[in-house]
Amino acid sequence: MCGIVGIFDPRGERQIERQTLHAMNERQHHRGPDEGDLYLETGVGLGHRRLSVIDLSSGQQPLFNEDGSVVIVFNGEIYNFRELMAELSGRGHVFRTHSDTEAIVHAWEEWGEACVSRLRGMFAFAIWGRNTKTFFVARDRLGIKPLYYALADDGCFIFGSELKALLTHPELKRAIDPFAVEEYFAYGYVPEPRTIYQGVHKLEPGHTLTIRVGQPMPKPQRYWDVPFQPHAPLSIDDATRELHERLRDAVQSHMVADVPLGAFLSGGVDSSAVVATMAGLTKEPVNTCSIAFNDPAYDESVYATQVAEQYKTRHHCETVDKDDYALLDTLADLYDEPFADSSAIPTYRVCELARKRVTVALSGDGGDENFAGYRRHRLAMAEQRVRSTMPLAVRKPLFGLLGTVYPKADWAPRFLRAKTTFEALSRDLAEGYFHGVSVMPDRVRARLFSPAFRTKLQGYGAFEVMGAHAANSPTDDPLSTIQYLDMKTWLPGDILTKVDRASMAHALEVRVPLLDHEFVEWVSGLPSSLKLRGQEGKYIFKKTLESQLSNDILYRDKMGFSIPLASWFRGPLRQRVREALLGPVLADSGIFNMEFVSEMVEQHQSGRRDYSAPIWMLLMFEAFLRKDAA
Repeated sequence: MCGIVGIFDPRGERQIERQTLHAMNERQHHRGPDEGDLYLETGVGLGHRRLSVIDLSSGQQPLFNEDGSVVIVFNGEIYNFRELMAELSGRGHVFRTHSDTEAIVHAWEEWGEACVSRLRGMFAFAIWGRNTKTFFVARDRLGIKPLYYALADDGCFIFGSELKALLTHPELKRAIDPFAVEEYFAYGYVPEPRTIYQGVHKLEPGHTLTIRVGQPMPKPQRYWDVPFQPHAPLSIDDATRELHERLRDAVQSHMVADVPLGAFLSGGVDSSAVVATMAGLTKEPVNTCSIAFNDPAYDESVYATQVAEQYKTRHHCETVDKDDYALLDTLADLYDEPFADSSAIPTYRVCELARKRVTVALSGDGGDENFAGYRRHRLAMAEQRVRSTMPLAVRKPLFGLLGTVYPKADWAPRFLRAKTTFEALSRDLAEGYFHGVSVMPDRVRARLFSPAFRTKLQGYGAFEVMGAHAANSPTDDPLSTIQYLDMKTWLPGDILTKVDRASMAHALEVRVPLLDHEFVEWVSGLPSSLKLRGQEGKYIFKKTLESQLSNDILYRDKMGFSIPLASWFRGPLRQRVREALLGPVLADSGIFNMEFVSEMVEQHQSGRRDYSAPIWMLLMFEAFLRKDAA
């Protein structure tokens, strides 16, 4: 795992400034503290920070082919690199190292842009081919590893693993993108390909970009998508048998390392499945890490301990105060742009713990997206069943009216909180799902923004992100469609971003076997009835694991990394909320209707409404604005 940066002049003329490239590279020192280096020639500068995981004695980057005509910087791991090396050696390629990086170099020589289709792993890399005057960048299929890029004012193409590296470049403007602000306050993050800054982009998952000297700047090209192609009919027994084999293969492929390796163990289904599988693949005890909370309402460490004892792992657990809000300012520096997933705090802590024991940790991320494990999946399908009973021409006015007149009742029992459901039922599947996952619904954002800022939006709405993905969905199945939407937005924009930044802040490599693309492709072809059956999400996954994990692990209610935001903002962070949200930073930005911001603070702190999620979003945005102005 590493950090990569680069500067490329598409005209092939400019001399790249070593000092600028060095500054960009060192801004990501935390991603690769073991070593770093630069390569410069006319028109090209590449930088790399290394966290040594495979081939510790060699494999330093930037890395070249045997005649020096091709050079690469690479962040990630290629799990099938040995098979690629054998194939490429048979085709006459000469290898000087045993690193997965060199396998990519020769794969690009052999297959060109199509090399990415041969790679099994997580990756973001840039290749310069001197003979063909071609600059090639790529990102893995699911977006596990990040890649940011922009055209600087001097015409150079610049890129890096984190946004902070690009911001070091003196020719990059920092103009906040109004559309990104709208998206952030809907989703809680800025979805690909946008960033918070105009003109700065994330290379989308499953995309490449090829730039040839002297030619116009092209658009990124997609090379992969989640297929959702149905399999031939499978019995339950056949499905569980093959799922078990594919899970074992995915986990085994992710266990290749020349450094200490372990796993996160929360006690939930997904991490427990990974640990149970790892234990069956090694004679040595698995190193496992988890965190406990000092409040039983937020603590599931007893389940992690149960799995650890069952599989005799070397288990390490540390207790975190549920009021662990000391990281608020750290988060703004960690994520570089507004990011409002409060579980970033416990994620940071578990990565901090894991790094004391291991250099590589496997996680269970991706299980909910693969197997429809979120509560929102159940709710969306329940709403879809209602939609199917009446046409939109009836639903829209009926439920639209009910959604308008029904009060917002945060204080009421859940079955009486129908406003959001009525609003969702007046929309189609994609619009209803967007409404359900929006941290701040349309009606709240409409009040949040100032009239001047709404003018800048020119009618743009955050649903356009999800709407575009829905239009490109490879499936008509409702459950598969919303899984697809999650995999295009929530998974790379929130889950994988959160884990990448939190882990790399501690120079920890996190691998996600449940997002192995071969595993994802196969699982996507399973019928929806094997994923969500009645109210049971992950149905086939849990059935597959019944011989390995207890019912307490498999069938208890999902918990997750909960943070007591509502009580924080009425208690220990009461004054901080008032100073941040009602102070000059938000007011001077011109973005917000400060009367409504004040109303939210007053109503939340008085206990009349629960505005904890919007307040957290505003806290994170205020921290970003302060950092951006520094």
